[in-house]
Amino acid sequence: MAGAGSGRGARSQVEVVIDGMTAMLTSGELAAGARLPVEKDLAERFGVSRGSLREAVRALAILGVVETRQGDGTYVTSLEPARLLGPLRFFADLELPGTAWQLLGIRRVLEMETVSVAAVAIGAEDLARLEGLLDGVEELARDDGDIEAFIDADAEFHTVIANAAGNPALAALVQSLVGRTQRARLWRAVAERGAVAATQAEHRAILRELRRGDPERARIRMAVHLLGVEQFARDHVGEPALGDAPGASDG
Repeated sequence: MAGAGSGRGARSQVEVVIDGMTAMLTSGELAAGARLPVEKDLAERFGVSRGSLREAVRALAILGVVETRQGDGTYVTSLEPARLLGPLRFFADLELPGTAWQLLGIRRVLEMETVSVAAVAIGAEDLARLEGLLDGVEELARDDGDIEAFIDADAEFHTVIANAAGNPALAALVQSLVGRTQRARLWRAVAERGAVAATQAEHRAILRELRRGDPERARIRMAVHLLGVEQFARDHVGEPALGDAPGASDG
């Protein structure tokens, strides 16, 4: 069968199917929302067993490329960036030793560019939304709000900015780089050191430059905001809980 073989470097049948499906998508033979050909035809086309085909389809489903509808067949998904980048979010949430600060460094670089673009593209509605989010955080701080509420507000603040840049792929990538577990630990560290006010001041500074429409100053403010948490994560590699030590600045 095509793709089968036991020699070093030989592609597995699953890889043959994945490569073949990728080719069908990139050539336009299959498009977002299209139904896949029946199992028998695909297996014959790729020269693989039906078992290998099913295993490859399951792998593609995990990656967000296809979805199986009970009793209706298998379809290509919307192929939206947020869906396809889901596995990266899972990796970020794993927090493998040494990876947290690396991912945060990538995020800092990307968000510096994102906020720069957003500074000249953001509209009045999004600016008002950002203002409301920051006002809400101040209310939470006064009322000793729970960590989940802080996490949600912080995530939405950065999401609004990322979306305002008008590049869905970049926005999805930014949102995937910090998992919820890591964000919770960072916010816990902020709360434990009493630094919510300082974090709010950094958020306010970013918003101020967005209102001014100043790309370069917005970039600098975002860099300052994210550099502290990146350095904190780097300095505490291997510690069992990122938020157990003081000194973090929120992301």
